[in-house]
Formats: sequence, C-alpha cells, structure tokens
Amino acid sequence: MGQTARPNVRHYLVVKLARFGVAVVVFGALLSGCSDKPSMQPGVATPSSPPVPAPAPVTLALTPAAETKDLPISTEIGVTLANGSIDSVVLADANGNQTGGDLRDDKTSWVPDKPLKFGTKYTATVTASGGGKTVTETTSFTTMSKPGKRNGVGLYLFGDREYGIAQPVVIEFTNPVPESARAGVQSRLFVTTTPPQPGVWSWNSSKQVTYRSKEYWKPGTKIEVRAGLEGHPMGDGRYGDSDKKGVGNISQTAIELIVENSTKTMTVKKNGEVIKTLPVSLGKASTPSASGTLVIMNKERKTVFRSDPGDPDVYVVDIEYAQRLTWSGQYIHAAPWSVKDQGVRNVSHGCVNVSMDNAKFLFDLTRLGDPVTVSGTEEKVESGDGFMPWSLSWSDYIKGSALPVPSELQ
Repeated sequence: MGQTARPNVRHYLVVKLARFGVAVVVFGALLSGCSDKPSMQPGVATPSSPPVPAPAPVTLALTPAAETKDLPISTEIGVTLANGSIDSVVLADANGNQTGGDLRDDKTSWVPDKPLKFGTKYTATVTASGGGKTVTETTSFTTMSKPGKRNGVGLYLFGDREYGIAQPVVIEFTNPVPESARAGVQSRLFVTTTPPQPGVWSWNSSKQVTYRSKEYWKPGTKIEVRAGLEGHPMGDGRYGDSDKKGVGNISQTAIELIVENSTKTMTVKKNGEVIKTLPVSLGKASTPSASGTLVIMNKERKTVFRSDPGDPDVYVVDIEYAQRLTWSGQYIHAAPWSVKDQGVRNVSHGCVNVSMDNAKFLFDLTRLGDPVTVSGTEEKVESGDGFMPWSLSWSDYIKGSALPVPSELQ
C-alpha cells in the first residue's frame, strides 16, 4: 500500500496557535477598552503605589530649665510637644514624694493640683509617644523660700449653699493687684461647670475679679473653682497667701426680680413666668437708688440701719427681711412706714421699699445670687459696689479680662 501523506504537524500547530493568539490579542484589546485594570501584557510597566513617608519623629522639651532656682511654689511644668501626645507626667521631690496634677486644656503646661513646698527641689519626668516611638525628658528645679509679703485671697463660693442663677464667682484681694501682674494671676484661676458653660474672668477693680458666663447659669449647674494663688507672684513684691477652692450649686429654680422706677413696681419671675407684681418705693431724688442688674449678696431676717456719720438726715431704724444688693447699702427690705408711698412715689434712702407681707414673701422665695434688675433711676451702680458683672453688656464685660478672650466667647 502506498503511504498516506501526513500533515506537517509543526506547521499545523503554529498556524493554530497563531490563530488562537490573534483571537486572544483581539479579545484582550476589546477588554482593555472597558477596564481600568493595569495591562498585564509582557513588556508593559505596571504602575506602583507611591512610597509611604516615614512618620515625623516625636519631639519634647520642658520648662523650667534644669537646675533653675528660687521659683514660685505655683510653678507649672511647661511642655513643648510636636508629633505626639503626652503619656505621663511625674513630679517628685528628692524623697520621691509625688504631686498630682493635670495638663491644661491647650496642653502647653502641666499644673500641680496643690501648691508645691517652699525651699524644695523637684524633678519632673515627662513621657510622650508618637509615630511608634516614645521619648522621655526630665528637668529639675528648686522653689523659693517662704516670702515675707503676702496678698490675701478671698473666694465667695461655698458648697453648703444653693445660689441663684446670677451668682458670679467673686475673688477679692486684701491688697491691689497691679495691671502688670493681673494676667499671671488670672492664669491661675480655674473654673469647671457642669453642664459646661464657658465664661470669662474680668477685673472691675485692682482688688476684685469676677467670672460669669455669657448668659445666666442654667438651673442646676455645679460650679467648681480653684484659685491656685498660694506663693504666686501678685505684683509689688507680694505673693498669694492661700490656695482656695470652692463649689457653687445653682438652684433648679430660676428667680428674677425686675424693678421699674417708671411704674414703681417689682415683677417677680419664677422659671421665666411672672408669679407676682408688687408696688415699691425707691430712693428719693437726694438719695436715688442705683440702676443696674444687681445680685442678692446677703440676707438678714432682722437688722438695724443707721445713717452715715455726718449725714444731716439722721436715722436709726429696726429693719426686717433685709436683702443686700450693694456694699454701699442698697437693700430690698420691709418698710411699713412707706406703704402709702409704694407704687406712687420714691421716699427711701436708696433702698427698694416693700410692705411687710411682700418683704416676707420675697425673703422666703429668694436666695443669694438671684438677680435684681433696677431700671430708670437717676444714677447707675458703680463698678465694684457689689457683685454686678451682669450690669455690663457681654462685650463690655470681657474688656476687663487681662488675658486674650477666645474668639468663640467674643
């Protein structure tokens, strides 16, 4: 038999592969037009992700400088930190006794929670971390000896009382604080309110600084204050004599008294609602009542009023249900002798006169810190004559701050 011719297998496979290859190439080309996937063809570069930069190193520096001497016992640990966060701060004396504390809100310094000791060496150790790394820095310093000249610090806020919605935080000093020292003093005044209600400190004299929020306190607010001024420089070579703490609990009930000279009436509001309107007699022309938003500062069930020495209008009068509004002697009180004038004309020596029944009603209703707004009289209340930061508009009040006021509070 003759042999059957066999196809060239190699040629056949090459042709088939070539055809298949053409089909693949065409199909691949068609796919590449509707896909954002990178080409996997040989010889075509595949794009790569950019390199991830290494995290910036955490850096930490402290103040005071190492081995600084004669520092106030109010010294804070200054912190300059970049690319990280503070993990811990340990402040201890040479015997290992530690002092607690907290960072300020802006993280620029760590504040001991009590005065340091005079004439004592301290070492601060601060640890911070960031970018997977940890750094620790230390510094040491020695506090000054006990100073001879002191400035007394008084705080009007007591935890065993319930205050009205206008009770300011009031701090007074026995000696004037010069303007050059006020920013430093103000920086050592700390307030926490629950619920949070940001406020501002304002100096109305060289011997008094007050703190209030933009609006009256919310009923039920808790105010916690620390005047961390023991051993702190207060100007004229004086240092604070004490570190004062106080708590103020604002009543759940909001009481407001509104006195209008034009109508000779007092409107009494409770939680925003008018509950009573009653007649009053204010100060006569020679001794006018002062207008402004005042605050009840003190309450006396019975007392005696006496004229000032040298006053041509001499008097000594037994008084009931007296509520002080100013240091100079403006009160709300019972005045049964002027009932016929109440609601008609002003006959008092500057006080707000009401009947005996109305005086008792008000005395039983109110508490320290309740606002009393007097309007339309011949004069305005003088700055510092009582607790009266509410007599100023907010824009005028914050002008008394010795430190910059945050933009959100302006």
